[in-house]
Amino acid sequence: MLGPLDYSVWCIGFLLEVYVVVCSFYRREFLRYLPLNFYMACEALITCGLFYCLRQFGFSSTTYFYYYYYTDSLLTILLFWVIIKFYQQVFEEMGVSRNIRVAAVLLLASTAAFSYAVVHQHRSHLTDRFVVELGQNLYFVGVVLTYLLWGAILKLRESRTRLTQLVLALGIYSSATAGSYALRHLFPGLQPSVLKLVVPIVGLWLPAAWAYTFTKVPEEARLVPAQLAARTR
Repeated sequence: MLGPLDYSVWCIGFLLEVYVVVCSFYRREFLRYLPLNFYMACEALITCGLFYCLRQFGFSSTTYFYYYYYTDSLLTILLFWVIIKFYQQVFEEMGVSRNIRVAAVLLLASTAAFSYAVVHQHRSHLTDRFVVELGQNLYFVGVVLTYLLWGAILKLRESRTRLTQLVLALGIYSSATAGSYALRHLFPGLQPSVLKLVVPIVGLWLPAAWAYTFTKVPEEARLVPAQLAARTR
């Protein structure tokens, strides 16, 4: 059964996800941050579906399991789109946007192929093993891409405050989510509690951080080099 804390976490997460999209519409920046807004909108819809599955079929049901992992992988792929957009914004003055898109597609395809190869020997349980393995590998690749992007921001002395904070928030979220996957493998007995409460709490970070950024940080805001260096400490 769900308790008051569970309901609160899910409700706050949904409201924050909707707020990010509404805020972008209000500030007329929806198209500028289209991948981010599309990701947040899908996140809100999937949150509603996840809540429905939990109430109708239960936390231990096969329906909930497949819905959770397949939609989680879908959201991670959409998050790749967000990361690619951030890369394009960081490197827009260098004219390498097309190369970034091609590299991202190849990396995503390679990740899926690697996940399939890892679980290919377990053919009788391919579906459930593959979706879990794919989600874990996608998050790991996301963490690597985000930290490479953060390194590029530091190297190129990116001064746009909003872009810097959006990427930093994404890096923290990716690291925490990848860590939760690691905990499930290291401590299988903790899996129910991780999936039921810890993961939704971790999921609050990204919409909360992005909502704060869009609300408090104007597009024209700029960082000085000293401020940018301080954010890495």
